[in-house]
Amino acid sequence: MQVNGGVVIVTGGGNGIGKALCTRFHREGARKVVVADLHAADAEAVAALVDGDAYPLDVRDEAALKSMVDEVTDKYGHIDLFCSNAGIIAGDGEPWWATSAPNETWQAMWEIHVMAHVYAARACLPGMLARGQGYLLNTVSAAGLLNQVGDAAYSTTKHAAIGFAEALAITHGDDGIKVSALCPQAVATQMIGSVEEGGTAGVDGILTPDEVAEAVVEGLAAERFLILPHPQVADYRAHKAADYDRWLGGMRKLRRRFGNPNL
Repeated sequence: MQVNGGVVIVTGGGNGIGKALCTRFHREGARKVVVADLHAADAEAVAALVDGDAYPLDVRDEAALKSMVDEVTDKYGHIDLFCSNAGIIAGDGEPWWATSAPNETWQAMWEIHVMAHVYAARACLPGMLARGQGYLLNTVSAAGLLNQVGDAAYSTTKHAAIGFAEALAITHGDDGIKVSALCPQAVATQMIGSVEEGGTAGVDGILTPDEVAEAVVEGLAAERFLILPHPQVADYRAHKAADYDRWLGGMRKLRRRFGNPNL
């Protein structure tokens, strides 16, 4: 897919990877970039940079998300690319068991990392299927393919997000719907905060959001299902598939090296 001339929606577009995607799509010549974010001021600031439209949006609100999709479709005729990008992170917390995070954290992760992708696809598919084309880009994480030490809720819901993206690609690939899952490791955004060198996610370096956006543009052009800004993730995934027990041992070693990280 070439973004030039397309109508694009980006959730979580007010900062971090989402902001970088919005500005890069604008430079690529998108017809219109729609910036959706929980924080209205952030969405409006980015929209002003890209001559786009801003929507204050909580991606957990299916009715609001559908309303946005319907309004954008009415205004511009169709949606070429929907980037379901919003995400959160929390950490297991004391005493750093895999069950330490409270139910509220697990529920929020489920709603934002999984159901928001479902809501986006549910809203976009009717129009895309009618046209016989459309693209869904879901920001997941390398944690969806591997794991995130110290954040069981994040890792679990990101695995589920990969499963849903696969289901979309399998079910609707013959209908002309393209699907990509963006799976970076550490990126210099608010989500990694002040964690030194990105914690366990930063073992292969911390990318800038602009570098991730570059990988996305390349991945969309190639229509690759997995977009891996950190290429090492492909090797780790292969090692995991080849010898699960050895891979788990390596992850335990990584956990010992970093102690109880808050990322």
